Amino acid sequence: MGDSIEDYGNYSYDYYLEYGDVEDLKVDHKQKEATHIISVVIYIISFVLGLIGNGTVIWVTAFKSKKTINSIWLLNLALADFVFVLFLPFYIDYILRDFHWNFGVVMCKLNSFVSVMNMYASVLFLTVLSIDRYVSLVHLNWSQRHRTKERAWIICECIWALAAAMSCPALIFRDTVRVHDKVVCFNNFHAQDSHKAAVRHITIVAVRTTVGFLLPFTAICVTGLLLTANVHRSQGAVRMSSFSRTVSAVILAFFLCWAPFHIFSLMELTIHSSLHLHHVLQTGFPLATSLGFFNSCINPLLYMLLGKKVRHILKRACLDLTKSSLRELSQSISATEVESVPAAFQESLPEEPLESSVL
Repeated sequence: MGDSIEDYGNYSYDYYLEYGDVEDLKVDHKQKEATHIISVVIYIISFVLGLIGNGTVIWVTAFKSKKTINSIWLLNLALADFVFVLFLPFYIDYILRDFHWNFGVVMCKLNSFVSVMNMYASVLFLTVLSIDRYVSLVHLNWSQRHRTKERAWIICECIWALAAAMSCPALIFRDTVRVHDKVVCFNNFHAQDSHKAAVRHITIVAVRTTVGFLLPFTAICVTGLLLTANVHRSQGAVRMSSFSRTVSAVILAFFLCWAPFHIFSLMELTIHSSLHLHHVLQTGFPLATSLGFFNSCINPLLYMLLGKKVRHILKRACLDLTKSSLRELSQSISATEVESVPAAFQESLPEEPLESSVL
C-alpha cells in the first residue's frame, strides 16, 4: 500500500462503518473537536448502560423468567446489543487517539463486522417481534397451533445467519493504511478506478438501507396498522398487554435512533458526483452514528420501565440478594464475636453438650 492520501480516494464519510476516513486528515481538527467529544461521551454512556442493562436482561430472560416465545425474542435482541457494546471501547480508543487505529487489520474488520451485524440483527428481531405480536393477538387459533418455542429458536438462528451474511462486506472491504503518522481503519473497495469503487460503495449503502431500515420499517408499520385496526374493530376484545406496549416503545426507539444515520448514508452517496455536502456530512455523521449506538442501551431501560414482569423479577432478585448479603454478614459477625472471646474462657467451654444437663 502507498502512503499518500490520494491513493485512497474511495473513502467514505460513514462514521458507522468507515469511521475515520482518510480524507478527514485534510480537515482542521478543531472544526470537529466538539462533535467528537460529544460522540465519545455518548459512546461511554452507551457502553456502561448497555453493558449493565443488557447483561441484566440476559440474566432475567435466560435464568430468572419462564421460557416463553416473547422472552426468546428479547433474549436474542439483548444478546445482539450486549456483544456490540463489548466492542465500543475500540471506537472510543480510536477517537481519543485522534483516529489512530492501534489494533491491527483483523480487529479493524471484526469491529466493523460486529457493528453491522448488531444493526441487522436488532432490526430483524424487532421486525419478528412486531409480526409475532400481531399474529398472537389477532390470529389466536393459528398461533396456538403453529407458534412454538422450537420454531422461535429456528427463526432466531436464521436471523443470526442472515445478519452475519449481510455483514460480510465489512470483512472483505475493511482495511488499514498508514497515512503520515497514523494508521487509519477505512473502507478499501480494492478498485483501481473511482467508478468501480463508487458502484461498490453505492451497492453496500443501498442494500444496508433497504434491508436494515426500509423493508423492516414497512413490515412493522403494516403490522402495527393492522393490529390497531383490529383493536378498534373488536372494541377492545384484543387487549394491548404490557409486553405489547414495551415492544412498541422499543421499535419506536430503534427507528428514531437509526433514521438519521440512514438519511446521512443516502446523502453520502452524492460525494461521488459532488462534494457540496462535505462539511454537513463531517459534522452530522458522528452525531447520527452516536445516536444509533445509543440505541443499544435504550432497550433494557425500556424493558425495566415499561415491562411489569421484568420489574417484578428484578425487584424479587434484588430482595433475595439483599437477604443473602445480610445473612452472610450476620454469620460473619457471629463468627467474629466467637473469635473475640478470651482464649481462657473458650477453654472452659465444654466441647460437647453434657447429656446430664438435659436430664
